Amino acid sequence: MHIDSMSFAADLTTAADAAARCEADGYDAIWTGETTHDPFLACLLGAQATHRVTVGTAVAIAFARSPMTVANSAYDLAQLSEGRFVLGLGTQVKPHITKRFSMPWSDPAARMREFVLALRAIWATWHDGAALEFRGEYYTHTLMTPFFAPARHEYGPPPVMVAGVGSMMTKVAGEVADGFHFHPFTTADYLRDVTLPALLEGRRRGGADTLDGFTIAGPTFACAGRDEDELSSAIAGTKQQIAFYASTEAYRGVLEHHGWGDLQPELARLTKQGRWSEMKDAIDDEVLRAFAPVGDVDTVARELHARWSPVAGRISPYTTYDPPPELRTELLGALRSHA
Repeated sequence: MHIDSMSFAADLTTAADAAARCEADGYDAIWTGETTHDPFLACLLGAQATHRVTVGTAVAIAFARSPMTVANSAYDLAQLSEGRFVLGLGTQVKPHITKRFSMPWSDPAARMREFVLALRAIWATWHDGAALEFRGEYYTHTLMTPFFAPARHEYGPPPVMVAGVGSMMTKVAGEVADGFHFHPFTTADYLRDVTLPALLEGRRRGGADTLDGFTIAGPTFACAGRDEDELSSAIAGTKQQIAFYASTEAYRGVLEHHGWGDLQPELARLTKQGRWSEMKDAIDDEVLRAFAPVGDVDTVARELHARWSPVAGRISPYTTYDPPPELRTELLGALRSHA
């Protein structure tokens, strides 16, 4: 199982140095999401500062862009990283797409499927010389003159990973993508019982019978501390982040899988009332431990391997409580020792 980092691009002014440190520390990949910074710019900085690690978006918001703009950025990054870039795409939820990005929203699974197919058609034009003739329900790309076509490069288009939680999007990932990013708000049980069967169904739609060669990766809560104060801080921070995710209707299925479906509307009510600091109190220890191993560094490392190595090829320890840098280093070392 590969051990990756999600933490290099919190600040673009230091992203290059942070990426180089991640590589020197021994991480296998560095990923960045789309929160406060453009993820493609962050990946450019990360790729320029490293030589070995995979560099990828986990995730870039597909529906905030068109397939053509994403195709350009990803094809350039594949070249500039010398083949180390991976394009991870996600949908975001409807309010963010319509109210933050002012973009259309409809049929997210069908739209994502078409988005990825459009990307592949565009790259086939640039890389293989195919005529651009993509006509879909949501996207149409039929014009590509030589002036606007990037030069073919030796590394080719990057792998595409799709993120999802529900079964419909997961099936799309299995059908048209090269890998799947699971959301941090998931459990190993949910991944085994719900996600893997949906991925396999999607793979069969795409003509494959197994998950061989298909990457499954994602961030996993890791609630570690070396003393009582560190562990208390880790528990509080992890409960707060679990509560934030659990308040979202789109993620209720994960709670329902464990019999905790009523927790979602309770937390949603607190968000609407602005009672953010109280949300963590709704997350009891049973819920916490379903999402996150809790304990000292070695205990957490052993449990992360036990939970995730049967179902995922890569994980990124997800520490939402801003642990000291040396704790991150110790956790990475412990994960390596249990590999």
